[in-house]
Amino acid sequence: MYIAIEGVIGVGKTTLARLLQPAFDADVLLEVFEENPFLSDFYGDRARYAFQTQIFFLLSRYRQQNNNVPGILAAGKNLIADYTFAKDALFAGINLKGDELDMYHKVHEALGEKIPKPDLLVYLQATTDTLMSRIAFRDRPYERQMERRYIDDLNMAYEEFFSKPFDHAPILKIDSNELNIIQNTEHIRLIENRIRETLGLAPFQPALLT
Repeated sequence: MYIAIEGVIGVGKTTLARLLQPAFDADVLLEVFEENPFLSDFYGDRARYAFQTQIFFLLSRYRQQNNNVPGILAAGKNLIADYTFAKDALFAGINLKGDELDMYHKVHEALGEKIPKPDLLVYLQATTDTLMSRIAFRDRPYERQMERRYIDDLNMAYEEFFSKPFDHAPILKIDSNELNIIQNTEHIRLIENRIRETLGLAPFQPALLT
């Protein structure tokens, strides 16, 4: 079983992946984004550093997924990832234009053919206000220059991206605005129940969280 968690920056993907790990006895694959040398400059001047940032992320995400996902699944283990390879193109559509975007799509398409698809995608939704509050709360240095408009654009792009079929995998949408998965263990159990219900994995109770 391979579950991928998605959502806009700050929504709580990594936290959820870690908290769900024991329930599904799963390996966890976390996106490595801090090592991108262009990230801090990108948030300060997105137009200037967009291409370098995007290509670095693309190759880094491909390397991480290609080196880990096939082996974990071949060994018969469960896997929970806090990102998908396919969503990289979502960011490119916002940050790149013209020839740079065309080149990006060619590379992304070629690399994407080699990446296993998840059995379920959990899409965490939140308002832009909620996201900005969570970003401010965690206070990562390279996110301090992040503009609300950028997060709002991402939020709209995510909604459009995940309103359509995704890599032949079912999408479980969860409104996270009123959830506190760090302090309320019941909220984790509710999400676990929804995942089990969607995948048909006993035990679960129908429709505990809408």
